[in-house]
Amino acid sequence: MNYGVQKCLWSALGDITANFIQATLVIFVLGSFFSDNPNILTIFKWIGVIYLLYLAFDIYKLEPKEINSKIVYSKSIFSFFKDGFLVAATSPKAWLFFPLIFPQFIDFNSNYVVQFFILIITYVVLDFLSLVGYAILAQKLIYWIKANPKTINKISTIVLILIALIIIFTQNF
Repeated sequence: MNYGVQKCLWSALGDITANFIQATLVIFVLGSFFSDNPNILTIFKWIGVIYLLYLAFDIYKLEPKEINSKIVYSKSIFSFFKDGFLVAATSPKAWLFFPLIFPQFIDFNSNYVVQFFILIITYVVLDFLSLVGYAILAQKLIYWIKANPKTINKISTIVLILIALIIIFTQNF
């Protein structure tokens, strides 16, 4: 919100770069392990659900921070890229997402390299577009967000709970 959409593009590029690396590691290093051990994937499912519910609770009780669009610190393009990369690379959510979701769409008995590239390119494009869309939306809603900061927390909480419920009822390994 403080830097504008153009600067956020670099953060989004850092994010999708880290996600590409994570997905590659999951599919080519961990993917066959999970296909041979579906019980471990089920354990990860429940760890992911518990983590999502914890995040929902944490966001719900979180006091919103002051948003001040007048204070803008100077940052380089590389700094934005690095921030996006580090946030995504160190996020346990991403490390849980890829082994939970990606193996369901890949048949490891056929040419899974091509399947992986179709899946990861689709994911990266959609992720990048959603991050840019989020930046554009934030830019347009900055005044409403300042007036209603707790509403964002409530919406985020509901979304995280819904995702956890969808995982509980739809993910069977």
